[in-house]
Amino acid sequence: MKRQAPLLTVDIVIQRKDNSIILIKRKKSPFIDYWPIPGGFVEYGETVEHAAIREAKEETGLDVEIEKLIGVYSDPDRDPRGHVVSIAFLAKEVGGELMANTDAKEAKSFKKIPKKLAFDHDKILKDAFC
Repeated sequence: MKRQAPLLTVDIVIQRKDNSIILIKRKKSPFIDYWPIPGGFVEYGETVEHAAIREAKEETGLDVEIEKLIGVYSDPDRDPRGHVVSIAFLAKEVGGELMANTDAKEAKSFKKIPKKLAFDHDKILKDAFC
């Protein structure tokens, strides 16, 4: 019998100097046209910290520095694609230029969080700033 295991992802809450945060607009399923926190799958042999920094750069064009761990999100129903565990980090912007890339249709700063958040990212954002 083949062993099943959850997939591992990272999410990264990027805080800008003006206290806004960066969200991306998805161009792929699931949650097309919803706003998630930047993030993605951890590659084999990669640390979760490196994955978070890489995903931030790939999806937003920004260089970031990790500030702290927000938490681990492991509800088996948090992602419609299957059981996906995410490790979420809070980071600050340290360089680069904001632009959408890879899975993102748009990358934008928000001071007020939009209602159409993807996945369980409302919970991650609440945990990041409580």
